[in-house]
Formats: sequence, C-alpha cells, structure tokens
Amino acid sequence: MMKKKLSHINEDGHAAMVDVSAKPPKARSATATGSVVFPAEVFQTLAQQDFLGKKGSIIQTAIIAGIQGVKKTAELIPLCHQLNLSKVQVDIVPDESKRALFITCNVSCTERTGVEMEALTGVSVAALTLYDMCKALSHNLIITAIQLEEKTGGKHDFKR
Repeated sequence: MMKKKLSHINEDGHAAMVDVSAKPPKARSATATGSVVFPAEVFQTLAQQDFLGKKGSIIQTAIIAGIQGVKKTAELIPLCHQLNLSKVQVDIVPDESKRALFITCNVSCTERTGVEMEALTGVSVAALTLYDMCKALSHNLIITAIQLEEKTGGKHDFKR
C-alpha cells in the first residue's frame, strides 16, 4: 500500500494550494531538460544558418522565452506558489547526431518551497518557442523528454 498522498488535494478531495507558511526559507534549486527534434534537412538548414531565422536568433529567442516562462509559472500552473527567484539560466545546445536542440533550465531561490515546476516550465516554454520559430520549415518537429533532472533543498532531494 502506498503511504504517499497527493499534496495538492485536501481532506475533502478538492484542489488546494499547499500551506508552506510554517516552513523556513531555504536555498533550493532545480534543473530540468528537454529537446526539440527536427527532420534531418531542417536541422541541417538551421545549422548552416547558425540557427538564425527571419525572426532573429532562434536559440536566443527561446532562451529569453524560457526565462519568461519560469517567471510566469505561478500564473500558468494554478497551485504553484509565487516565488522570488534568485537565478534562472536556460541553455540550448545543438546536438547534430540527434538532429535536436537540447534545452537545460536551472532555477534557484531561497524560499519555503522548491522550483522544480519553474525549471520544467522554462524548458517547456523554450521548446514551444523553438517550435513556433521553426514551424514554417516543418510541422514535423518533436518536443520530447521534458524531465526533472535534479532538485535540492527540499524535504527530499532528487537526482535522476
């Protein structure tokens, strides 16, 4: 029998934001990753153009969008707390062997709750931005493998 329970469901079975007021602020961080996979000819075209499109730098635009996504997480995911973030870093690296752009988002804060949802949102928004900027070349783009890699500072640290 599983002893764990869903933290965002109250005793009456309704959605509820977790009360973190009794927890002390603590340094917390989270890292998430994901990727966007392209058809071979599209990836090759983008690489030859230094990942620059008619709308500008595809990678730099997605990095900025990912950072904005992190900052908007509490507005997008209903039961997330608003957090004062200390650091947001989004990196996007081409992987020619997989015809993909690999996204990493690292978020840190000193708060009463963790930032894994913020890191996952950053990767997701960056991936969606890459899709948006490249869909004119092909709709056969695959956003994949968005996952939490690591989180620290909470009750339970995690490392994939």
